[in-house]
Formats: sequence, C-alpha cells, structure tokens
Amino acid sequence: MAKITYIEHDGTEHVVDVANGMTVMEGARDNGIPGIEADCGGACACSTCHVYVDPAWIDKLPEKGDMEEDMLDFAFEPDPARSRLTCQLKVTDALDGLVVKMPERQI
Repeated sequence: MAKITYIEHDGTEHVVDVANGMTVMEGARDNGIPGIEADCGGACACSTCHVYVDPAWIDKLPEKGDMEEDMLDFAFEPDPARSRLTCQLKVTDALDGLVVKMPERQI
C-alpha cells in the first residue's frame, strides 16, 4: 500500500492509500478524486489521466513507454519532464509518498 497525494489545480490536496498492484489512476478514480477523468479506463488510449509529477519523484518512477509518450502529445499543456499518465504508473511500496498535481483541465 502506498500513500499518494493528489493535488487539484486549485491546490486542494487529497491524500489516499492505494493498494499495490493498482494504478495511480485507479486510486484516484476509486477515491473520487476530481481532476482525473480516465475516459479510456486505463488503456493508455487517451490523455485524461494526465498529471504533473512532483520534481522529487521524477527520477524514482519507471521510464515512460512509447505509448505513453505518444498519448502525452494530446494532453493539456504537457511538461516534457514532469507529465505522466497515471494509468501507466503501477502502485508499489516504492511509490509511498508520491505527489502528483492535476493540470487545469484534461483534454
């Protein structure tokens, strides 16, 4: 289980426990966190679960795959260094303390 902090664009924080094996997107969806729409349900076929990863966590996450890189081209104001799709981040104990911030809107 990992404690993940989701920060809405307006600064509202939501700290939730997410079970190992789930994705960061599923943790948001299952806990009613606003700002992550996840229209494709986690198939990496949209960019509506886009977030900006806290700079302290960028190097601790697995590298982006080609599909994620391609989908981020469609995200709202992607940041080459910090943008990730939460459907592609599998929760493990190593993600305990992860902080992500939602963009102003999802495309």
